Amino acid sequence: MIDILLKNGYRIFETISVFGSKGLSLLLNNQKPTPKLLRETFEELGTTYIKLGQFIASAPSLFPEEYVKEFQKCLDQTNPIPFSEIEKVLKQEFKKPLHKIFDSIEEKALASASIAQVHAAKLKDGTDVVLKVQKPGVRDIILTDMNFVYIASKVFELLIPEAKRLSLSEIIEDLQRSMLNECDFILEAKYTKQFRKFLKDFNIKDVVVPYIYDSLTTSRVITMERLYGIPLRDPQTIKKYTNNPSEVIAKALNVWFLSLLYCDFFHADVHAGNLMLLNDGKIAFIDFGIVGQIKKSTWEGLQKILIAMESEPINYPLMAEGLIQSGIAHQKVDKIKFAYDLKKAFDAIESLEDEIFTNPDLQEEEINKKLLTIVNVAKENGIRFPREFGLLLKQFLYFDRYIRTLAPEISIANNFKALR
Repeated sequence: MIDILLKNGYRIFETISVFGSKGLSLLLNNQKPTPKLLRETFEELGTTYIKLGQFIASAPSLFPEEYVKEFQKCLDQTNPIPFSEIEKVLKQEFKKPLHKIFDSIEEKALASASIAQVHAAKLKDGTDVVLKVQKPGVRDIILTDMNFVYIASKVFELLIPEAKRLSLSEIIEDLQRSMLNECDFILEAKYTKQFRKFLKDFNIKDVVVPYIYDSLTTSRVITMERLYGIPLRDPQTIKKYTNNPSEVIAKALNVWFLSLLYCDFFHADVHAGNLMLLNDGKIAFIDFGIVGQIKKSTWEGLQKILIAMESEPINYPLMAEGLIQSGIAHQKVDKIKFAYDLKKAFDAIESLEDEIFTNPDLQEEEINKKLLTIVNVAKENGIRFPREFGLLLKQFLYFDRYIRTLAPEISIANNFKALR
């Protein structure tokens, strides 16, 4: 107990020291805090604050645009910790010598993020697997940090009563729950297996998820099948692997849409790294660490948005209608003005289209820009969106990008309507 209190106290002292040193530097140089400085501070503080930064980036209806844009650069990629520390976690979780379970484990990490890092391994029967291992102490750090942030938000609301309408403390509570869920690898394994069952129930054989080895999966370790292929990042590379990129995108899109209708959750992180084209031509969805749940009552509004975006030219009045239906309006919304504002904002984005198509690095930026545009225009017209809606809309924009790059003849709206 004393050990835990000392660790928590040290972490709070460390947090205050980092914020204090940054603040002192600003005072001495007579500078104002900037979004960039805050992002760099969050990255220096590690796991919890990186996740907080990603939350800011995904909640444009709550935070100023300049902070949302800056925190979209807050990457959840960290230097790997020494394998000796990972090995300790594996021994603690499996409670037996590792050589009795694995033929080999690669010491060099395949990937490393704030919560976990991934290592390739081989079972005793020669099967290739991947181990996703939670970094030591991560859950305790998140609890300590989020309790500190929660108390700070309560003090802020006490000092500035007007801030209560933002419901900051409630948002922090929800975020803490979400982060702790992400630390529960049993939960991630459960979502992966549910998605696998969904694929089996609908007899979908050309889309897969990694097989989970339940006997080698705990709250801090997931052992899963290793899949070989390429992520859907580079259009030119994909075209080397398949003669029909349109079919690849259509498969992924149809399955994801079908899961919206028939699963209790949706994969809420379908960026190019989490969708793979496998060597055997199948599509794989990986990493169910971030999922979303949204009320079925929003589907009609979403369908209107999709139909509007697929129209030539874009049907802005219909888009406005769908956004109004999917959001929360605290006042009567002028639909004509809202549609006009959307058109004006989208016209500005479309002027950059040629440059975006020839520069893959700008593609993620364009998706974020469109999301921000929609949310900001909605905010100006009195509409607020729940965070889950923002997550869902961003997945639509990911698929919109894949389609326009690889399969321009596909219609998102028609695919969605055909599945309903």
